[in-house]
Amino acid sequence: MAIERGALSTRLMPDGWGFKGRIGLVYLHSSVVMENEMWAMAAPGVSVHTSRIRIGKINVRDIGAMVESPEFETSVRLVAEAPVDVVLFGGTSASFLHGNAWDEDTTKRMQSWSGGTPALTTATACVRALETLGIGKVALATPYVEEVHERCSSWLAANGHPVTNGRYLSISEDQALAEVPLADIYDLCKSVDTPDADAIFISCTNFRSIALIRALEEDLGKPVVSAIQASMWGALKVMGVAGARPGYGRLMADVEADMPLEVPATEFTR
Repeated sequence: MAIERGALSTRLMPDGWGFKGRIGLVYLHSSVVMENEMWAMAAPGVSVHTSRIRIGKINVRDIGAMVESPEFETSVRLVAEAPVDVVLFGGTSASFLHGNAWDEDTTKRMQSWSGGTPALTTATACVRALETLGIGKVALATPYVEEVHERCSSWLAANGHPVTNGRYLSISEDQALAEVPLADIYDLCKSVDTPDADAIFISCTNFRSIALIRALEEDLGKPVVSAIQASMWGALKVMGVAGARPGYGRLMADVEADMPLEVPATEFTR
């Protein structure tokens, strides 16, 4: 018996197909947090596609070497050919390491390799996110070693976001960043808050955050911006897509999708 295609479309289940937009993520080879957090925030119709780049320790020397390596260009070129709608470099410290000029140069190089696909770094996305929310001073929570944490603090201040208070966990092994329990991250974020901080900023794209953002915003009464959340927001803004699931913080309000979102009928009516 023939199946009516139009009727069939109403019974399809979401399969992760990026019919609204595809994000190409360049990500550290040993990191495991950012992809799943982006998929968790992604509404049906937004997909994430990853290219990997090798990293050593999470310190200034090894981070810099990663960004300067030929492998970085290869990773950008490969994921851009998927094809995708934006290429996102998911490395917070890697994009703020030597300040705004370093971030701008990184973006320009990515743009030259991407074949015309828009390029975005996590650092750029974070600055845009804080500006969009009207944030001035921030309290800073990171898992970094001291030298990377201090560079993060300097980068934030240089972009108009002085750090009122900050704490770091002194972790240099990339895989160890991902293993910090959520309860410890929650306590870290609460411990850095000060009355004069307009927001909490959580840095690092291999450090869990999005599960806590709603609870932290409710408990602290102020916005909470994380590097992964801001990266997702930034990529959606570049694509011009409302493609985030509700519930992931004040920042995401202008990119939230109307839920539920069904598989488009055009899949079976073309």
